[in-house]
Amino acid sequence: MSRQRRNFLKLGAATLGTAATSSIPSVAQGNSGDKSNGRFAGKVVAITGATSGIGAAAARLFAAEGARVTFCGRRQKLGEQVAKSIHRAGGEARYIRADVTRPEQVEMFIRETVDSYGRLDIAFNNAGEVTFKPLHQIGLEEWEWIHNTNLRGVFLAMKYEIPEILKAGGGNIVITSSQHAYSTRPGGAAYASSKRALEALAQSASQDYAERGLRVNVVAPGITDTPMFRRATGRDEEAVERANNIVRGVKRIAEPEEIARVALWLASDEASYVTGTTVLADGGLLTGFA
Repeated sequence: MSRQRRNFLKLGAATLGTAATSSIPSVAQGNSGDKSNGRFAGKVVAITGATSGIGAAAARLFAAEGARVTFCGRRQKLGEQVAKSIHRAGGEARYIRADVTRPEQVEMFIRETVDSYGRLDIAFNNAGEVTFKPLHQIGLEEWEWIHNTNLRGVFLAMKYEIPEILKAGGGNIVITSSQHAYSTRPGGAAYASSKRALEALAQSASQDYAERGLRVNVVAPGITDTPMFRRATGRDEEAVERANNIVRGVKRIAEPEEIARVALWLASDEASYVTGTTVLADGGLLTGFA
């Protein structure tokens, strides 16, 4: 990735602003204002991988801004808890159990979304898995699991989302990649390659459908304090503190809501001239890298 392009992506992320953790409103409480006037009032949003972390934060934020939300994930109990929290805040959301590695379940998820709300305007393809180990130690099944979730799962979601979004007259797709797509660490062969491939997928799709009113963009988070990150670090608080210290810019890892807000911006009319690109939301982690 060229220095010029990376600087451009960082400039785009910087224009969104990055609030300090203490200034981020709690999305669990939703928005007590009039949701009929929200940025996404009247819109139908489908989110994959939203039983926790960035996806769950996005589901709450979209609903708080007036969207009718469906979201999927494998963990039913967590999914139902997220849906209840949205309902308590006065939002509209439905959890649908689905695994993005299963084509029939992805198709069902999108079909039930349209059956429930009559259309689809926005999709946030966020489901992902992670593993870090030396390349020769990665088993074939493990490699395929990571790529089937992170890359094939996004392809399958888009395959079923795109016709419905086009029927609605256009809309937006946002994909979660990672800063590992640009600068990974030892052991990142499976994860980083799956995330880098999403860049090409989004760029190609953006060209396929731009003239029909469908924008496709990517958010590439830096280190984010999600349950997946906690699992990957063995829930070691010292590992979290070390991660805080390596972020060159803001000197802390991201909260899920901060990344979700970038996804919402990309999906909004505020980003009407943005398609086929990536916003690198890494808090300055890659600052100064060649």
